[in-house]
Amino acid sequence: MISMGAVTYTTDIDLLLTETEAATLLNISTRTLQAWRIRTCGPAYIRAGRAIRYRKRDLLAWMEANTVRRGESLADRRP
Repeated sequence: MISMGAVTYTTDIDLLLTETEAATLLNISTRTLQAWRIRTCGPAYIRAGRAIRYRKRDLLAWMEANTVRRGESLADRRP
């Protein structure tokens, strides 16, 4: 976070994205994100009242954690 006088700017990684922006970043529908929240299997999110927000940092980490490398199976990734 960068502070300049009374105004504070966040770095790109700290941005809070709307559900639509998060879905666009992940290249999925907002309905898929909503279903993942219900099933608790998608990326971490923030609930502020009725608003849902996603940290860009969390979305990128979730994508990395769910990237399957060539020659790797799901069984290889489980602890």
